[in-house]
Amino acid sequence: MKLLITGGSGMVGRNLQAHPGLQGIAVLAPGRNELDLLDFGSVERYLRANSPDLIIHCAGTVGGIQANMREPVRFLLENLDMGRNLVWAAKNAEVKRLINLGSSCMYPRDAQNPLKEEMILRGELEPTNEGYALAKVTIARFCEYIGREDPGYQYKTLIPCNLYGPWDKFDPGHSHLIPAVIHKIYQAKIAGDEEVVIWGDGTARREFMYAPDLADCLVRAMQHFDSLPGVMNVGLGRDYTINEYYRTVAQVIGFEGEFVHDLDKPVGMKQKLVDVERQMGWGWQAKTSLLDGVAQTFEFYRRQMAPNG
Repeated sequence: MKLLITGGSGMVGRNLQAHPGLQGIAVLAPGRNELDLLDFGSVERYLRANSPDLIIHCAGTVGGIQANMREPVRFLLENLDMGRNLVWAAKNAEVKRLINLGSSCMYPRDAQNPLKEEMILRGELEPTNEGYALAKVTIARFCEYIGREDPGYQYKTLIPCNLYGPWDKFDPGHSHLIPAVIHKIYQAKIAGDEEVVIWGDGTARREFMYAPDLADCLVRAMQHFDSLPGVMNVGLGRDYTINEYYRTVAQVIGFEGEFVHDLDKPVGMKQKLVDVERQMGWGWQAKTSLLDGVAQTFEFYRRQMAPNG
């Protein structure tokens, strides 16, 4: 079997390549200099030349709430172009199987939690990441349309909850919640600060899954592709408050200072928990606890990223 992974240098792609389930599989994970997903012609030529049996589309322009609010045009256009180019080139090159990674941002901001797959396009999106979400919704529907027109092509979409783990982005200007909190609290500890600021009152709830667990789900999806639903959430089935994430990171790092809430900062949706009924029915669940995942992520950060690590 020949597998093409887009975004092979990103968090999901790296953790997927490290999974022992890929042993014995010919893996293509081209860098941007080998495969520019923003160039349709080069994507189509690459797929025709390499003829993968399956594509897992992990590539994307991603970032936290600050980055999404600052650059909605880039988040919309780049994710839309990458997805459109890859999916249509795959169809033209007669690649019959593809797994597209969506995002829980695809769900309406006011949808009832837990978020069921059929809720997509049933309401207004969250404004703070609307550009990114629009691109993800469009590509998921594109995959669905192709299979509807020609059932010989099975292009399926997995919708992970928020992710964190090794190879995450820890730069505060581009990071999601957990890596941002790890960086913030670790820097506060080594600086001797007694306070750390939390945006909002900390009661908003989020679901974050350890990225190697998603890699495990993707490997199972490869092995049981025919039984994989066309659209399926991938999550924990439970969530935590922002305050709980801060307390867990503080416990792991050993920070004993105080938390101060800045009520003037945006916080996004009050809750975002995906429904895992399809996932559980398909036979998979995440294994890593929040404490263990944060501890392993902090060790990666300290080894690879922290300037004083």
